[in-house]
Amino acid sequence: MEEEPPWKKLKLSLERPYKDDNGEPLPELLDITPDGQHIYRPREDPTSVVGTKLRRIFAERGHDFFDAYRGSRSLPAPQATGATAPDESAADSEKPNESSHTMTPEELYKMRMSLLPQLYIAFGEMCQARDLLTLLLSSSLSSQPSSLPPAPLAATIVDKPSPILSVRAFDAQLTIGGKDKALRAAADLFKDAAEKIEDSRVAGERYWMDALKIRRGNWGLIPAPLPLGSATGKGADKTSKDFLISYGLEESPVVFRRRAIGHMASANDGSVKNPLEFPLRQKTRLRVSLARTLPDGTRRTCHSHLAKPDDNSLDGALRAAQAEVVEQEIFSSLIKEASGLPTASAEVSERLIIIDAAQSTELRFELIDADVATQVHDGLEDPVCDLIYSALHVLLLRAHSISKVQRLSKTSISRSTAAQPAAQPPPLLQPIIDVLQYQEFWERVGDEINRVATALRDAGVSARVHYNPVADSGEALVASLGHEKTNPLGGEVLLRIDDRHTLRFTTSSPSTLTAHLPQATLPVASISQLTQLLVDEISSRLLHRICSIGTDRCEKVNGTWFVDLLSGRCVGRWEGCVL
Repeated sequence: MEEEPPWKKLKLSLERPYKDDNGEPLPELLDITPDGQHIYRPREDPTSVVGTKLRRIFAERGHDFFDAYRGSRSLPAPQATGATAPDESAADSEKPNESSHTMTPEELYKMRMSLLPQLYIAFGEMCQARDLLTLLLSSSLSSQPSSLPPAPLAATIVDKPSPILSVRAFDAQLTIGGKDKALRAAADLFKDAAEKIEDSRVAGERYWMDALKIRRGNWGLIPAPLPLGSATGKGADKTSKDFLISYGLEESPVVFRRRAIGHMASANDGSVKNPLEFPLRQKTRLRVSLARTLPDGTRRTCHSHLAKPDDNSLDGALRAAQAEVVEQEIFSSLIKEASGLPTASAEVSERLIIIDAAQSTELRFELIDADVATQVHDGLEDPVCDLIYSALHVLLLRAHSISKVQRLSKTSISRSTAAQPAAQPPPLLQPIIDVLQYQEFWERVGDEINRVATALRDAGVSARVHYNPVADSGEALVASLGHEKTNPLGGEVLLRIDDRHTLRFTTSSPSTLTAHLPQATLPVASISQLTQLLVDEISSRLLHRICSIGTDRCEKVNGTWFVDLLSGRCVGRWEGCVL
């Protein structure tokens, strides 16, 4: 059985104090004058009180009170034994008549009214006799002369032995200690109750101050549902008594909007450290990882940087919870799109998505715990991962904006005759895959062009290469994200040979390469085709350069130089000689 709490064991003495600390009787206060003077009840002498009551007996009942009722309290006189038989027979004949008689209510009432005064008189006499006897026994025989007959009562006076001083002191200490302990316990009980009331008041004020701060921060406040068991019938008060905080995005699916709901901690609980509560918060973060295989065979992995949220303030706690819900929505959209990627393969699990974005690039999206996300990880930090992480948020907002425009257009006044099918929201994952493939494509094209330019420099021919992977400005790229359809990225490469000839190539994401030649514009479908095109164009440029040099040198001998396109050779003739 569990032990009862201390406040249940507390017992307070309800006995009215009648003596002060010095042992003197406490006077009874009757009134207080306007001057502040206390008026106490005068103390009455027991002897005078008994005398007054005795005088009242003789004044109210008469001086012959005891003589008048002496015959009524005496025993009846005995009858003579020689009673006649006729009297007995007459009495016997009257008994059946008396036993058979039944008293009526009127007779009973008369008998009651006749008996009650005599009973009250007897009761008063007994009380007076008891008080007189008590007074006589308590008074000293030597101090007051007795007017009673000699030895009417046999009484023995016994004095109570005085207690031992140490025992009396110990009893007094026990009594005082018990009273002090009870008073201290009662004081502690009232003190705790007062502290709880004060804490409740402070918590209530803090509750509404925090609510005003949240409203001032433009966070959504919605009415809270009625408590369970509330009346919902006709005429019932359905006014909400509290509110909820909605921190989800406006165009998010219903499942994420329901998950993005929090509420203030109870105003009666002042011990809560965090004033906000998120019952459906999962505390997961989205981490973007890139794994690249370098030419030497080593594998390099980098992750996006996840900053630690500031949960100490109201606005910081709401922003952290909102970031988690938005990242969960992004991850859900990525799972839906990963199964239908046209240019990449993907592996999808509950909290991990692995995509082979390019030939040597692996892209990962992972939902990890918020506590682990802020810890130091083994991988390196890459700006590309942070760019992908931020771009996903921008693409999600673009999808929400387009969905809102479509939703508002459906609710317009002018309705079309034929119902238009619901348009699919713009993708989130495909633009990211296109950018990664475009980066990988540019690296391969750049390596091939750099190899050709290095070979020309080694041969003594000047060669310069100018790369511009992204031809558009940053403002144009950001503005393109607001459109329903994302424009592909484009760039160009210029190869300057011998400061005379120029080869120009244009690119478009994800892997489109076009060669702009003087005689034609050719699409390049593979790296081998690009290599062959570079060899042919550079060879042609070099042969023309050789022809120009030969013409200058053989001008005195009337030499002729030309390029044979079929054989791919440069031919020179002068004075019967052919080179």
